[in-house]
Amino acid sequence: MLRAGAECGGLRLFLRSDHELGQGGGAAAVTFGRVAPPPPGALDRLRHRLHDIDWTPDLGARIGSADWWRGAVSCVVLVGAACWLLPRVPAVAGATPAPLSGEAWEEARTQSIMPLAWGATTGRRLAAGDLVRPLAETPERPQVELTATVGAGDDFSAVLQRAGVAGAEARAVERLVARSVSPGSLKPGTQLDLTLGRRTEKTAPRPLEALSFRARFDLNILVNRTGEALVMTPQPIAVDNTPLRIRGLVGQSLYRSARAAGAPAKAVEAYIRAIASRVSIGRDVSSDNVFDMVIEQARAATGEVQLGKVLYAGIERDGRKVQLVRWGEDGGAWYDASGTGERRGQMAMPVDGRMTSNYGARIHPILGIRRMHYGLDIGAPYGAPIRAAMDGAVAFAGRNGGYGNFVKLAHGNGYATGYGHMSRIAVRPGTRVSQGQVIGYVGSTGLSTGPHLHYELWRNGAPVNPRSISYSEVQQLAGAELRRFRAYVASLLGARTGGAN
Repeated sequence: MLRAGAECGGLRLFLRSDHELGQGGGAAAVTFGRVAPPPPGALDRLRHRLHDIDWTPDLGARIGSADWWRGAVSCVVLVGAACWLLPRVPAVAGATPAPLSGEAWEEARTQSIMPLAWGATTGRRLAAGDLVRPLAETPERPQVELTATVGAGDDFSAVLQRAGVAGAEARAVERLVARSVSPGSLKPGTQLDLTLGRRTEKTAPRPLEALSFRARFDLNILVNRTGEALVMTPQPIAVDNTPLRIRGLVGQSLYRSARAAGAPAKAVEAYIRAIASRVSIGRDVSSDNVFDMVIEQARAATGEVQLGKVLYAGIERDGRKVQLVRWGEDGGAWYDASGTGERRGQMAMPVDGRMTSNYGARIHPILGIRRMHYGLDIGAPYGAPIRAAMDGAVAFAGRNGGYGNFVKLAHGNGYATGYGHMSRIAVRPGTRVSQGQVIGYVGSTGLSTGPHLHYELWRNGAPVNPRSISYSEVQQLAGAELRRFRAYVASLLGARTGGAN
């Protein structure tokens, strides 16, 4: 048998007979161009063998094996060698300071850092000199300046008494303040700045020297002592009520674009609800359309700004304009620029969600019996806001058997709506609510299998399907009122364009 192969530039021929292959003999090698290296010696073989041995195996694995024992021996040898090679240094004796006593100890104790329980003091103490005269009592401050905050449901005179004003004087100040503003109308969080004078004796309260606070957005109140009497001085604050107009491109999101332009969140929500009553926000409004809104604005001379409700809501799309103006008493209603007001369509849905059970007979999910379901079940996330379907008054708000937390609204003309299974109620009986106002939050109180709203509608006391009711009311302004309306619209559209500060 003949094989030829190239190796490192030389040609090596291997001649092996069948007889040699059969006997397992070695092959005769003939090398052309270089001499074959000699076979490795015993020392080389030993060195290679020692090189292949792992002297430091993992002692946490294969415990008890030959490799583990070899590693343990290596560890013991290395530790012993390290201990044997440690330097032998004789001990050095340190000087022991003499213990302190007397004045040296007191001086060190006042400047040391250690707990009081171990005898530390709080600083250097100096002995009294000849010029030091001991005082029989601490001298009283001639005046004390402080602030007090009006809390929710707080009585004005009680706030003054908590600050240290005598009861009779606090009630006298309350009567003075009532000449300009009702003390009960002060908003929670109103800050009172007080100055109390010197007391006639230690047990007597300090007399009130001065009081100042912001009673309203447009009014400051000052109370000062003049001789023995207190004098109240109202300080009106000039307020500019020019409305604020905000315009901009709709872009990718009408809400985000309006917020970025400076409109507050509540104003944007009211604007979108108004526009959505005339056009479909998702289908009819595109990114190149222009939104336009006018918002109530009060700018005080002291720099504060308050924004109110939306007065004008408009949108320009493809050369066509939708212009809605709020007009009328009690918050007003939306009219288009021609003076036509309209409320149309079915009642507003009280919560955003999906219908889980319709009006009609059904198998009760908890009782397991067939009975009439006098409303709609709308599934929604726990805590989602529930809004009034129509304007009305709160006839009931509280716990109502299987309905759980329940609110009933009376809407006039014999109509009433009910909202059940709330997690929390946000209105009180007897209060007025407007369509879209939050009256509570979705929950699962009463007989309920999960968070949802049970919504009912009654007409003249009888339950009806809420989906079967719609209303339409159209009002057209005319005569002098129409002229006033058009002048009002012109003034709104003449407002300067800007952003809220």
